[in-house]
Amino acid sequence: MRRFELVVALLLATGSSAFAAPLATAARSVIPKDVQQIITVDYRALKASPTALALKDRVLPPNLKEFEKSLKALGVDPDKDVESLTFAAFRTSKQGVQVIGIAQGMFAAKQVLQRMNAKKIKPTKYHDSWLYPVGSMQLNFLDEFTIAFGEASALQAALDARDGYAESLSSNSAITDLVNSADQGSVWSVLDATGTQNMLKSALGDASQLGDYDVVKKRLLGSRYAMDFTNGVEFDLNVVTSDAVTATMLSSLVKAGMMYRRMTTSTPSEKVALESVTVGSDSDRLQVHFKADDSKFQSLLQSDLFAAVSK
Repeated sequence: MRRFELVVALLLATGSSAFAAPLATAARSVIPKDVQQIITVDYRALKASPTALALKDRVLPPNLKEFEKSLKALGVDPDKDVESLTFAAFRTSKQGVQVIGIAQGMFAAKQVLQRMNAKKIKPTKYHDSWLYPVGSMQLNFLDEFTIAFGEASALQAALDARDGYAESLSSNSAITDLVNSADQGSVWSVLDATGTQNMLKSALGDASQLGDYDVVKKRLLGSRYAMDFTNGVEFDLNVVTSDAVTATMLSSLVKAGMMYRRMTTSTPSEKVALESVTVGSDSDRLQVHFKADDSKFQSLLQSDLFAAVSK
């Protein structure tokens, strides 16, 4: 999931979109409390935009392709049947950071399960749920419209949260508030305080070595962003800080970081992208906005700078 944290460092864009991917109740229920990042992609928007598809191929986790392939083998067409896809990265005491995927759409669950039985795919029971192996992952139908998938330990941790054996997202008011204000746009994401610190450190580059950043980073409470592909590419990032003074200091640091990148990059597409960034603050929030047309953005996807920050 670090890829998505670092994409913010380069894209820096919002939009009011005809497409939006709100997080449904079933999806919220399986996200554990100690979540680091949630990112949701509206598949309907991806299908309508070659630029969005290019971004998907560039930065989505590799196991997504495995999941899509497994769905096709079960008679589910991701391009037609999946409406939205969510990835949640969360911390665990024993396994470190784990990732759970959640697909929402029209899956005809009964028919899919029948195909699994016909293929002699044997599930294992966890609590009251059946987990089906799909390649190196497992999946579970949360309901007729929602599939949860991931490595066995991650999926079990997610079901623990849903079934009351561990605390869920509903116990994390800071992230819940961010989700409620961010779930618009073709792609949207929220990050907790630690994830926000990591993202901004990458975005600032050498500017993060300034003494002011050590002071500011301790006052970062979280962040959210949304992307829209309706008319080119737009992206808005909001970083929530502890107070207005911190937001102003952070705005100055980000401006310095962007200026340094403009001075040191030799790639025309990178310079154009960075010149399209606007940075400011409003009350306790840093606000960053970026907009580019499709051709400029697709060129940017192939740049060395994008490769460097999307590892």
